[in-house]
Amino acid sequence: MVSRHDITGRADVADPADRGARRPWSVLVLLSVAQFMVILDMTVVTVALPSIGRSLGFAAADLQWVVTAYLLATGGLTLLGGRAADLFGGRRMFAVGLGVFTAASAASGLAPDAAALIASRAAQGIGAAMLTPAALAVITATYAGAQRATALSAWGALAGGGLAAGVLAGGALTTWFGWRSVFLINVPVGLAAFAALRHGVLRQAGQQRGTEGGAAVRGPGPRGLDLRGAVLAMAGLISLVYAISGAPAHGWGSARTLVLMALAAVALAAFGLAERRVRNPLLPPRTLRSRTLTSGVLLMFAATGLLVGQQLLTSLFLQDVTGASPIRAGIEFLPLVLAAIIGAGLASHLVGRAGTRVLAAAGLGLLAASALLLSRATADGYLAVLLPGLIVGGLGSGLTFPAASVTALSRVRDGSEGLASGLVTTGHEVGAGVGAAVFPALATAAGFAAGYGRALTVAAITAAAVAVITAAVLPSARPAPGTRVGFH
Repeated sequence: MVSRHDITGRADVADPADRGARRPWSVLVLLSVAQFMVILDMTVVTVALPSIGRSLGFAAADLQWVVTAYLLATGGLTLLGGRAADLFGGRRMFAVGLGVFTAASAASGLAPDAAALIASRAAQGIGAAMLTPAALAVITATYAGAQRATALSAWGALAGGGLAAGVLAGGALTTWFGWRSVFLINVPVGLAAFAALRHGVLRQAGQQRGTEGGAAVRGPGPRGLDLRGAVLAMAGLISLVYAISGAPAHGWGSARTLVLMALAAVALAAFGLAERRVRNPLLPPRTLRSRTLTSGVLLMFAATGLLVGQQLLTSLFLQDVTGASPIRAGIEFLPLVLAAIIGAGLASHLVGRAGTRVLAAAGLGLLAASALLLSRATADGYLAVLLPGLIVGGLGSGLTFPAASVTALSRVRDGSEGLASGLVTTGHEVGAGVGAAVFPALATAAGFAAGYGRALTVAAITAAAVAVITAAVLPSARPAPGTRVGFH
């Protein structure tokens, strides 16, 4: 029997067998390792782009497609991947996504030319769009109460710290082993994850909750998949991500950007209308009526955009202004990763007492302070300005991302874990695309050296404004220890 709770964790009905039962952390470890690969691939490639361009003879205008192809596939297909996890089972979709991602990583590392690399990067994005929401759905369904809060806090730390770790990993791998190692490193990790699957790690979790691998028992199958809605959602999200990713090069007011934005708006509006008329919609209207879910997704979107923007600007500043090598730039980002881990640990301990609203507002306030510090950086000011800014930003992301995940998923009911996880992941991916496009465009409008501080000042003001809004309107989730959280 599934218990039902309000957002503070008070139970209306509780299942004694479910209360106090602890699940093995091996499930979280396996899923987190796989997800870490996916998050690394969002930033690890940026450091290797110059080497890739020289090796494969990319035209300067085409090099961005190494990043854009991945973002388009992931951002456009994640919602569909989440729904598929509900229909076919989280464990099954995780295994399929892991297989596609691992194979595509091998193909990327062995790509003989530019076209092959772009195609394999798109395939990586397809694998990520299946893997990520399925993994998060399994976590949401496997753990309850305090364990769920801890698991989602760890997952949130991956979202923040993994982006920065990609800069370090990309610099080290490119410098020591060449750009192909950036992709090939995923292959042994993926194979190790498959070995863990063969030993039944996720099957054990699914049997403990009576579910198919963590998400719901197999749903209505292919007939329950809203293909028309999936096509419209994909068209809208892909057009949106494509418009945003190309805006810095073509201009926000260019015909290309405006047409793509209009296409995205039309497709997403058509998607919303279509969902009201089908029996098994891809995105049931009741889902968006969940204040916790929509608030958590919007928070994830804003936090990811702010963090990615700050990290990308600072990475460019370290390499273009201070003259740091890729590996040195990665090492100088290491304090942010460590601070994010510390912040996530604090979040997992405090969320039950303070609630997600306080943690999110505090984290966003720290992100604002971080951006303000970084905006004052000079070419020789790493220890005095950049280092404190990175540490403060890491702590802020460590608090904010877990708060977003816990808020969004605190009231997800059985059978909707994949869809809810897909929405959270979509918020993360689209937020990354917006942050990577908007803030560098602001910085380069008047020359990067002069515009760097201006762009980060805008980021600080934005983060402070979002912190105020969060403190005022974000629902505060406080998972109660040892209880099952319901979506009602």
